[in-house]
Amino acid sequence: MDPEITLVTLGVADVEEGIEFYRDGLGFPMQDRGDDGDVAFFTLDGTWLSLYPRESLAEDATVPDDGGGFSGVTLAHNVATREEVDSILDEAVDAGGELVKPAEETFWGGYSGYFADPDGHLWEVASPRLTDE
Repeated sequence: MDPEITLVTLGVADVEEGIEFYRDGLGFPMQDRGDDGDVAFFTLDGTWLSLYPRESLAEDATVPDDGGGFSGVTLAHNVATREEVDSILDEAVDAGGELVKPAEETFWGGYSGYFADPDGHLWEVASPRLTDE
């Protein structure tokens, strides 16, 4: 298997609400979708993000959709500066997301914080460790 991820699918309670958050709130570029489409695709650099009804995604994977809490998965978006981290966290909250962990210095020398999208999917926004100049 080649070491690449080509698509990340998030199970969501309401695809239209997810579109509003990712396309309208965060500005992710969305592919055209048909009137009867129950999936939304966003083109990202190097991969795709899709939103699909949570219960349908669980059914497709043949697992229960019991809302058991944290799934052990987070998504990450890395930026060059600490100011960008703060700006993106603010943007996510303005778009309807929830600030889960305000940005702070990390144990590994960087700077990061977390937000949750309307369905509780966690995103870390981080800037790398700064080197001494």
